[in-house]
Amino acid sequence: MYPNGMMYSQRSPNGPMQVVLVEPYVYATLRSLIGKRVVIDTSRGPVNGTVADAKPDHVVVQEYDSTFFVRISEIVWIMPESKNQ
Repeated sequence: MYPNGMMYSQRSPNGPMQVVLVEPYVYATLRSLIGKRVVIDTSRGPVNGTVADAKPDHVVVQEYDSTFFVRISEIVWIMPESKNQ
């Protein structure tokens, strides 16, 4: 990843060039939510749980015995769960 955090690419010797867009504000928000309960809406539906880790391309959410790896490119919105629930 370049220092500006925006995108990087890698050319395979025998294949197409892969370009990855990094969303630095979404990544920073997810990093700030590690250890907190969230609802993440994705293009496939919502995911509830505790943010265990965040990487530039995915977030790890744990709920009971299940672990979800959600691609940041699939996230529509993120909402911290209220403390009253």
